[in-house]
Amino acid sequence: MSASAAKTPVYTMGRSDSETRRLMLQAKLLGPMMSRFLHDAGIIAGMKVLDLGSGPGDVTFQVADIVGETGSVVGIDMNPAVIAVARERAAEQERSNVTFVEGDCRSAALPDDFDAVVGRFVLLYTGDVTETLRSAVRHVRPGGVIAFAEPEFSCVLGFHQAGSSVVMRNLWEWANEAFVRSGSFTGMSTELFRAFKANGLGIPNMLLQAPLGGGDGWAGVPWAVESMRSILPLLEQYEIATAEDLGLETLGDRVFDEAEHLDLPFMLIPVVTAWANKPIA
Repeated sequence: MSASAAKTPVYTMGRSDSETRRLMLQAKLLGPMMSRFLHDAGIIAGMKVLDLGSGPGDVTFQVADIVGETGSVVGIDMNPAVIAVARERAAEQERSNVTFVEGDCRSAALPDDFDAVVGRFVLLYTGDVTETLRSAVRHVRPGGVIAFAEPEFSCVLGFHQAGSSVVMRNLWEWANEAFVRSGSFTGMSTELFRAFKANGLGIPNMLLQAPLGGGDGWAGVPWAVESMRSILPLLEQYEIATAEDLGLETLGDRVFDEAEHLDLPFMLIPVVTAWANKPIA
């Protein structure tokens, strides 16, 4: 375990209705990337899949579309409110191949015959990536798929710090500090690499990608605004920045204006994906 993460981390993004909406917006932005990742990792029709930290269900639904009616997906999350949202969405979409369970993925009573376990932006919050991954691997049959997508802050920090931006650089520096102070991991490329090896999965297949964009109508900036809204309580608690510093009411306009003035794209959170198969023997 690295020194940057606490044993009992705080969920940096908080739990609220606005955070649930932010998660769904995030799913739209990362959807194409996640779809490619899931296919590359080996998720196919007919599989029984466990989705860790399923939130409002977006990754669960993506997986369910791939495995089809001959497969099934179980989503698990600790937050009862977001589980309720996921169940409601599943009912509205008439999905018969998904189930949502409230609980801690490290200790919940789950079957041990899943064909795959997946997760997006979940291991960084667990305090011990290797141990959490170990608990997940136990639920997968030999030969099954282990596949996780996690954030990598170093890339986006370097990107915005290398240029002349002020607003965009501040946002990422403040956000990174809030994650570190709350006990989350911000360098998940290294954490995933080490955790897969430590759990007998060998060196995983890995890929690092980051959405970039700009201009009116691009959802990335509203996502950034809502992300900062979610972490504002911790920014103030840790005396990193104040609500006045952040200026949520005008933040989106200031990001757009700065990007246009500097002729720069705005980078969203880079995502590192890692996948491997559980050894058969």
